Amino acid sequence: MAHLNNHTRHNASGNNSSSALSPDRAAEDSGNSAQVQEQNGGQEARKETHGSLPPSEWVRVSGLALKHLDRCVSLEPKVLQGDDPDAVHDLRVATRRLQQVIDLLYPPPHSGEIRKLHRGLKRCRSSLSEVRNFDVLLERVDSALSRKRTARRESWEAIGEYLKQMRSVRLEKSLRKLAKANLSAIYVRLKEYLPSTGNSALAGASGRNGTGQHLTVEQFYERLSESLKSEWTALEQEIAQSRHEHSPAVLHRTRIAAKRARYLIEVIHAFDVPGSKEALIWLRGLQTQLGDWHDLVVFEEAVIGMISDRDFLRDHLEMAIQIERLIMQNRALKSKLEKKYFEMTRDRTGLFKTREWVRRITSSPATLFAES
Repeated sequence: MAHLNNHTRHNASGNNSSSALSPDRAAEDSGNSAQVQEQNGGQEARKETHGSLPPSEWVRVSGLALKHLDRCVSLEPKVLQGDDPDAVHDLRVATRRLQQVIDLLYPPPHSGEIRKLHRGLKRCRSSLSEVRNFDVLLERVDSALSRKRTARRESWEAIGEYLKQMRSVRLEKSLRKLAKANLSAIYVRLKEYLPSTGNSALAGASGRNGTGQHLTVEQFYERLSESLKSEWTALEQEIAQSRHEHSPAVLHRTRIAAKRARYLIEVIHAFDVPGSKEALIWLRGLQTQLGDWHDLVVFEEAVIGMISDRDFLRDHLEMAIQIERLIMQNRALKSKLEKKYFEMTRDRTGLFKTREWVRRITSSPATLFAES
C-alpha cells in the first residue's frame, strides 16, 4: 500500500511539473492551437460552400435548360429574316422543350418572375404558330406539284399562291409579336434562375439569390416523379376522351399532351434511364400520327377560307369545284389517320408498355436512375 501511495504521489508530481510550461512554450502551443482551429474552420467553410451547391442531377437539368435557351437565341435572327421555315419550326420546338424543363425546375402554378418568363416563351412560340401552319401547307403543295402526273395541277398552283399571300400577310404581324416578346431579355433573366452555382433562386423558389431551403437529390426525384405523373395522366385522360368524342378540339389537346409528355421524357432520357428510349419512340409515333392529322385539319380550314371568298367564286367557279373535290380527298386521308391513331392507342405493345414504364419511374425513380 505504501509503495502504491508513493507511486501515485510520484505521478501526481510529474503531471504538475509538466503542466508548468515556460512563457515561450505556452505561447508556441497557443499559436499552434489557433492554427489548428483556423485550418479546421477553413475546412468547415469549404464543406459548407460545397454543400450549398445543387446536386449534379439539378445541374444537369439546368444544363439542358441552358442548351435550349441558347438555341432559342441563336435561332431568333434566322426567324426574323422571314424566309427560313426550318428556323421557325426549330424555334417553336426549342421554346416548348425549354418550357418543359422549366416546369420541372419550377413546378406549376408559376408565380412572380418565373411566370413572366414562362409566358414570354409561350408568346414567342404562339407568335409564329400561323406562319408555321402556312409553311407546312406550302410543303404539301410543293409535294403535290413535284409529282409528274398531278391531278388538278391548276388547283394546287392556285392554292399555293393563296397560301404564300396569306403567309406574307401573317409574317409581318408575327415578327412584330416575336420582337415584342424580347427573347434576349428572357435569356438574361432566365439564366439567373438556373441552378448551376447554388446562388440561383431555385433553392427556395421564393426569391432570388438562393433564399430558402437547399436542393436535395430526394427533391429532384420527387419533382421528377410528380411531373411525369402529371403529364402522363393528362395524356391518358385526353386519349380516353378522344375515344368518346372524335372532335378536332379533343385530338388537338391530345397532340399537345403527347408533346409535353415526350419533352419531359427527353429530360429523363438524358440520364440514360432504362426504358426511356422505347417510351420516346412510341410517343414520337403517336405525335407523328396526330401531327399529320392536324396538318390536314389546317389545310381544310385554309382552303375553305379561300373558296368561300365571293370574288374567287365569281371568277373561278370551275376551279372552286375542283378544290372542293380536293377537300373531300383530304377528309378521306384525315379519317385514315384517325383510324391509325385509335389503333395505336389500343396496341398493348405500345401504350401499355409505356404506361408500365411510367408507373415504375413514378413509384421508384431513384432505382431506375441508379441503373442508368
